[in-house]
Amino acid sequence: MSDNIALHESWKAPLRPEFEADYMAQLRSFLVAEKAAGKRIFPKGAEWFRAMDLTPLDKVRVVILGQDPYHGPGQAHGLCFSVKPGVPPPPSLVNIYKELQSDLGIERPRHGFLEHWAQQGVLLLNSVLTVEMAKAAAHQGKGWERFTDAVIRLVNAREEPVVFLLWGAYAQKKAAFVDTTKHLVLKAAHPSPLSAHNGFLGCRHFSKCNAFLESKGLPPIDWALPEV
Repeated sequence: MSDNIALHESWKAPLRPEFEADYMAQLRSFLVAEKAAGKRIFPKGAEWFRAMDLTPLDKVRVVILGQDPYHGPGQAHGLCFSVKPGVPPPPSLVNIYKELQSDLGIERPRHGFLEHWAQQGVLLLNSVLTVEMAKAAAHQGKGWERFTDAVIRLVNAREEPVVFLLWGAYAQKKAAFVDTTKHLVLKAAHPSPLSAHNGFLGCRHFSKCNAFLESKGLPPIDWALPEV
């Protein structure tokens, strides 16, 4: 499977044991059966591993963890919190933009397309990589979590320091094993409108992230998004 999917070469060999494991075969069977039953699955298959296709393992500088893809038509494209050009930014992303503006003075973009971040080494990883249309969390517990744990472990094993931005209890629990003696782990509430005012807004994670990277001799992230 890992030879014919859209996945950057740097991830293929390290993740091969996962692709060859029984749980991935079961996950594949589940997804095939769901499609055969006429269910719409987002994002499309070519974009399931988009985060790791745009951000090579040896280029990861920041990890942002999401939960599962957006479940509305035309939204999900394989990067957590991101939507395709022309799709209005969802509420959580609007709050991320509010924090960016407050923290770094970056004007809020008129779109929600985050590939510019991914191309700079920001791994925009969802814990679960697929979802059924209009059914949030429909594919949780089917095997994706084990796969994305393996992805996080590979990043954690890197020699170069990485910044983990963990927003909300789910992300914080998932990455609880990250080595904080080597990497910077920043925690805040989830940017959802339900929780953003409990510590996400005002967290200044974007400036703290860049300050850490620069302190390690690494280039900062350009968080300003170009027009699309």
